[in-house]
Amino acid sequence: MTKHLIDPDKCTACTVCVANCPVTAATREFRGPKMTGPAFERMRKLTDGDDVMLDYCSNCKNCDMSCPSGVPVSTLNMLARAEYYKTHKRKTQADDMLAHSEKMGKLVTSIPFGSSLVNMGMSIGKGLGIMEAMGIAADAPTPAFASESFISKFKKIKQTSYPKKVVFFPGCFINYNQPEVGVDLVKVYQANKIEVIVDDAFVCCGSPLVVGGYLDEAHENANKNIALIKKWIDKGYDVITACTSCGLMLKQEYQELFHSEDAENNAKHLYDSIEYLEILHEEGKLNTNFAPINEKFIYHAACHLRAHGFGLPSLEVLSLIPGLEIENADAGCCGISGSYGFKKDKRPVSLKVGEKLFNRIKQSGAKTALSECGTCRLQMTSGSGLESLHPLTILSRAYSK
Repeated sequence: MTKHLIDPDKCTACTVCVANCPVTAATREFRGPKMTGPAFERMRKLTDGDDVMLDYCSNCKNCDMSCPSGVPVSTLNMLARAEYYKTHKRKTQADDMLAHSEKMGKLVTSIPFGSSLVNMGMSIGKGLGIMEAMGIAADAPTPAFASESFISKFKKIKQTSYPKKVVFFPGCFINYNQPEVGVDLVKVYQANKIEVIVDDAFVCCGSPLVVGGYLDEAHENANKNIALIKKWIDKGYDVITACTSCGLMLKQEYQELFHSEDAENNAKHLYDSIEYLEILHEEGKLNTNFAPINEKFIYHAACHLRAHGFGLPSLEVLSLIPGLEIENADAGCCGISGSYGFKKDKRPVSLKVGEKLFNRIKQSGAKTALSECGTCRLQMTSGSGLESLHPLTILSRAYSK
C-alpha cells in the first residue's frame, strides 16, 4: 500500500469540520472528524491504531469541504481505517458484502434468473432475520439487482455515429442495479449528437472498498482504471460519470489516496454527465428542444456531488425544460453515505442524519425526488415514500416526447 502523504499538522483545531459533520450532529457516540482524524492520527502508533471511532465516519466529505486549511479529514480517516483492519477483525459480514458489490453483480448477471433468485433471497433473508445476523439493517433499502447489466444493454443500443464522442464510466450501481440510468444517458447524449463509448474493461471505482477498509484492493482497481482512462484521454476523448461517488473517486480520491501523477492528469478530462451538459449549454451547443414537462420535482444535491465543487448543474439544465418546476431541498446529507446506512448498527444514525431531508421532500408538494447518487435515491425513497430518479431520466423524457 502507498504510504499517505497527507499532513495532519495542517489542521489548526478550529472545529469547523465538527460543526459541519452530520454524524456528530446525529449521535454523541462519535467524537467528531477533528479528533478522529488529524488529532488522533498522532496517537495511532502509540495505541497500535486501536480507534473504534473510525467506524463512525461515513466518508461523506462534509469535513473536507468545510476545512479552511484544506485538510482532507475523511481521507485521513479512510487511510487509518485500512490500517486498523490489518490487525483487527471486522464485526460482521456486512463490510465484506457491501464492499464487494461488483463481485455479487457479476455473479448475479452471469446465471439465468440470477437477479430474481438473489432479490427473492434478500427479501426472504430480511424477513427471517438472516440479513440482520449478517449486519445489514432489516429496514435498509437494499438495492435490487437488474435482470440485465447496463453493459449488456448498451451493446444492443444502435447509436448514430457522430464526430464528437465521450467515454462513459458506468460504475457498479448503474451497471448492476439501475442500468436504465445508463440507457437514459445514451439517449440524452445522442440527442446532443454525441456518441457514447463504454469500455467493459473498467472495474469498480473502489469507493465501496475504501470505506470498507480494503484499501489494497481499491489501489489495484485504481491502477486498472487510471490506465484505461489515460488510454482514452490520450486518444482525445473526455470521460464522464453519472454517479457522484464514482466521479469523486476517479477525479479526486485517487490522487489523495494513491498519489498518482496519471490520476492527476486524468482529472482534467473527467466530468459528471450533467456538468458536461451544462458546459455545452454555456458554449451554446446544448440541444434545448425539450418537450414540456408540467411537473414539480424536488432535488437533493448529494454530498459527493457538492464535494466536486462545480455547483449544481442539474438545477441549471433541468430548469431549461418548459413547464418543469424544480426545488432545491438544501437539507444536508441524506444519511446513507454509500454503504454506511445499510449497516444494522449505523442505520439509526443514518435515519437521524437524513431526517431533515425526508421532511423537506414530504413537505415539498412534489411527486418525484431527484438526485445523481444511486444510494441517495434509495434512501430518499425509503425515508419519504416518494419515487426518486436520476436527473438524466427526466432529461431523457424531455427529449423523447
